[in-house]
Amino acid sequence: MDGVSEAPAILDAAPLRARAVGGARRASARVRWAALVGAGACLALLVVASRLAPEAAGHGTHTQLGLPPCAWAEALGKPCMTCGMTTAFAYAARGDLLDSARTQPFGFVLAVLTAATGWGALHVAATGSMLAAAASRMLTPRLLWTAGAMLLAAWGYKVLTWHG
Repeated sequence: MDGVSEAPAILDAAPLRARAVGGARRASARVRWAALVGAGACLALLVVASRLAPEAAGHGTHTQLGLPPCAWAEALGKPCMTCGMTTAFAYAARGDLLDSARTQPFGFVLAVLTAATGWGALHVAATGSMLAAAASRMLTPRLLWTAGAMLLAAWGYKVLTWHG
């Protein structure tokens, strides 16, 4: 050492910390466990959706989960922003993607993203892939604003196709 002391190594507690394995960067054990839990949550959501019978009306499937009917729809005779999402998930989980998209376009997008996220999380858990870090960088304000606009557009579609 030439008079310059080296800083002590401090463990980085960042959630997406990577470690090098054979020259390749890999997700930490903490990230891999979190990915496994996330994959399980996505799978559980899709399994529950697959066990629901989609309502032909395009809304109301959530009542099979013991939830009350939509108060907004009952009071106003118009759909709420999330009306039809459970039905869209139920159709998508059964592989009926066209009826899912027709029922609630944003619900269809969320169902497909749930499945893709589940597979991606399982991949991270099994391999230590840095996919989680790459995906987290994609969550920008612009993407969130776009998702919000898509939700509003899907609500408009639902209002136009509503058969209360």
